[in-house]
Amino acid sequence: MAGSSKKVIFAALGGNLLIAITKFVAAVVTGSSAMFSEGVHSLVDTGNQILLLYGLKRSARPADEKFPFGHGKEVYFWSFVVAILIFAVGSGISIYEGVHRILDPSPIENPIVNYIVLGLGILFEGAAWYFALTEFSRSKGKWGYIEAVQRGKDPTNFVVLFEDSAAIVGLVVAIVGIYLADNTGLLWMDGVASVIIGLILGGTAIWLAYETKGLLIGESANQAVIAGIRKLAVDMPEIDKVNELLTMHMGPDFVLVNLSVKFRPQQSVADLEAVIADLDHRIKEAYPQAKRIFVEAEALQAHTQASAAPNR
Repeated sequence: MAGSSKKVIFAALGGNLLIAITKFVAAVVTGSSAMFSEGVHSLVDTGNQILLLYGLKRSARPADEKFPFGHGKEVYFWSFVVAILIFAVGSGISIYEGVHRILDPSPIENPIVNYIVLGLGILFEGAAWYFALTEFSRSKGKWGYIEAVQRGKDPTNFVVLFEDSAAIVGLVVAIVGIYLADNTGLLWMDGVASVIIGLILGGTAIWLAYETKGLLIGESANQAVIAGIRKLAVDMPEIDKVNELLTMHMGPDFVLVNLSVKFRPQQSVADLEAVIADLDHRIKEAYPQAKRIFVEAEALQAHTQASAAPNR
């Protein structure tokens, strides 16, 4: 999983860095506001990919005394930081630059340079987008695309895909804005394109922040995984009932599982230990992402009373 994520990020990083340099050179030569916004867009995306790689590296560190469940949530934190940067830097600068050019428009020089650069940008971004889409399609399984984003536990996959999708839409908007400004004499259209690019970035950032927030604060495993773990437990003849099943993703491939079960009576301590060990093995074999499993023996009546007791 991590290897596939890194491939997608490296592919996007290389393309965005080259495109950002080219766009800024074109913006200086032509004076286009939309082109400058696109340069900022690609530069922000480049920085974002570096942060995602940093997050993946940090999340791979082993557990220690201070972080007994490992550092898997680092990737969630840095994915959330990426969303904030897209909104604050990419969207903010693009909208500011666009408003400035709307209020004080100026002619675009050598527009053909912009068309060439933006065309190459669409080609490079399209290749990176296709690579990201291919990896995302492979990892999403039977889920639909929207459902895969909502249920997915590895944000690096859909963060890069969202970025590349926004980049392609932004490039098309920039081409249209530059064309209208150059051919209609409405020079402020270049600034309008810049504002639209900023709004696209803002919308992308808000969606990314929303999708990564749940993972950051402690999202449960998918319902299919929870149902499967519950079935494994209740199918064991020594277990009478599952009182409560709590899960939390500590990273894309690390699920913490806490089971409260009612064992059938007349079992010795040794028997209970054997049953718990067997249950642990079955769950980990069926769901390798369940790295840590805690089983608590509790009577259903005691559990019900504890759940109904008022908080103090």
